[in-house]
Amino acid sequence: MPSPTALVEFGSGSTRKARILLAAAPAITAYVPVDISSEMLAAEVAAIERDHPRLKVVPVAADFTQPFRLPQAVAGLKPTGFFPGSTIGNFEPYQAAGFLRHAGRMLGSGAVLIIGIDLIKNPAILNAAYDDAAGVTAKFNLNLLARINRELGADFDLGAFSHEAFYNVERHRIEMHLASRKRQRVSVAGRAIEFRAGETIHTENSYKYSLERFAALARGSGWTPRACWTDSAGMFSVHALVASD
Repeated sequence: MPSPTALVEFGSGSTRKARILLAAAPAITAYVPVDISSEMLAAEVAAIERDHPRLKVVPVAADFTQPFRLPQAVAGLKPTGFFPGSTIGNFEPYQAAGFLRHAGRMLGSGAVLIIGIDLIKNPAILNAAYDDAAGVTAKFNLNLLARINRELGADFDLGAFSHEAFYNVERHRIEMHLASRKRQRVSVAGRAIEFRAGETIHTENSYKYSLERFAALARGSGWTPRACWTDSAGMFSVHALVASD
């Protein structure tokens, strides 16, 4: 019988993915959702406890990219890390390696990490996904300027910037930018910033990996790849890693 396990989810958010695993793995006797939003954590914990009354739920409000300690309440259980989305793709490669190293130190030797990785694919598919016809990603990107206006007292005109996204083949990443539609001056936190027409604000990267490249990153960060699964089209992958001694 598998040893009782504590599932530690990095950046748990809505916990939708964790619910799938919780329903399929009875050896998971405790769940440690880690998220920077204490409000979201409280709501999700209440829902998980209602739906899984026998599960010990121990939330941690923390920035999962920084070192933190596992709760004492799960000290006697075997920890399994869970990072199922492709969030690691938003890290620069050196940051991804740093996250993997800190996760390995925290979970301990022999621990398992289940992690999702978006794979390299046809650039046309990637470009269409990040510059979708419905404009969903554009709204997400432009919302950054709305937040700067709200939180830093800036005066960005959202209509004066356009969303741009493209796949950088050499760096294996999608780049997202906000391009100035005209020459303009913007005030941010009392500082004036000049933009030329066409000048961009580089807002986000999303790195894509081959199976071999991610396995090499994992090995170099203290993990041993044990298993890997992909969808039939080879678009996405899920990896099982074991923390090295």
